[in-house]
Amino acid sequence: MPSRLNPYISFNGDARPAMEFYKGIFGGTLSLNTFGDFGQKDAPFADKIMHSMLETDQGFTLMASDVPPGMEYKPGNNITVSLSGDDADELRGFWDELSGQGVVSVPLEKQMWGDVFGMCTDRFGITWLVNISQQPA
Repeated sequence: MPSRLNPYISFNGDARPAMEFYKGIFGGTLSLNTFGDFGQKDAPFADKIMHSMLETDQGFTLMASDVPPGMEYKPGNNITVSLSGDDADELRGFWDELSGQGVVSVPLEKQMWGDVFGMCTDRFGITWLVNISQQPA
């Protein structure tokens, strides 16, 4: 397997619906493993996600888990997921789904650098940047 770099997001008990939401947007293969799957079957958090991975046909990989008991869940502005490319229809579709029940902080529109760009926070509190590259004239 070649080396790769991808986001890993921590959730406070809602990793499963978040990852299912992202699978609904991006498609691909989603694997979900609970704490119970890894030997903690009787724990109160046995059904929570210890590790999940979404791998898409576009080559995207997104990983996530629920914060285990004893670790602090501390949401903040220290992670943003960026989607970029030149397939405007595909990226606008992703934008519509991600921003649909979320909060748009920068509308998806042409920016001073020439690309179409937008920023939103989805319904799970994750910030997304979408940049549609414009082909030179």
